[in-house]
Amino acid sequence: MKIAVVGKGNVGGGLADFWENAGHELTRVGHEGGDVSDAEVVLIAVPGGAVADALESVGGLEGKTVVDATNLIGDDPPEGFSSNAEFVKSKTGGPTAKSFNLNFAAIYDTLPEAGSTPSNIWCGDDEARDVVEQLNRDAGYEPVYAGPLENAKAMEDFLGLMFAINQGGMGPFVYRMAPPDQL
Repeated sequence: MKIAVVGKGNVGGGLADFWENAGHELTRVGHEGGDVSDAEVVLIAVPGGAVADALESVGGLEGKTVVDATNLIGDDPPEGFSSNAEFVKSKTGGPTAKSFNLNFAAIYDTLPEAGSTPSNIWCGDDEARDVVEQLNRDAGYEPVYAGPLENAKAMEDFLGLMFAINQGGMGPFVYRMAPPDQL
């Protein structure tokens, strides 16, 4: 699959590495912007408040399957939209999904060592299902479908609770401290 990743940080860079290792053809786009016309699918992995600027700097998005991995920590979605994912869909017009925003990039290196395949929640358009679920598996996750794209707001809001859990001491490395049946 030809994949373009917009965002070269921990999430975008980490997922791009997984997918490249799985045999996909990757184009990586950073702050400089670029053209993604050759891609079959595009991952948006930029800070949530920067999604509008990021989309403005990237050409060739029209009609593409797009996966939004952004998070709105301390930001609101663009005016008139309940989530970044719905804003992304309005700009690209193609099948859209929200995925990869609820698992911390800090655990990417530990995925191969996990005793069982970790889950990754996603929501989105049915037309994006096959692509999103394949990308989840190729990144080391078992996809869990959370309904249509309208549920992206709930996924974006849920991240605040996950951060609170992490800061309360039950963070991403808890599975190393105790066997799953003792958690």
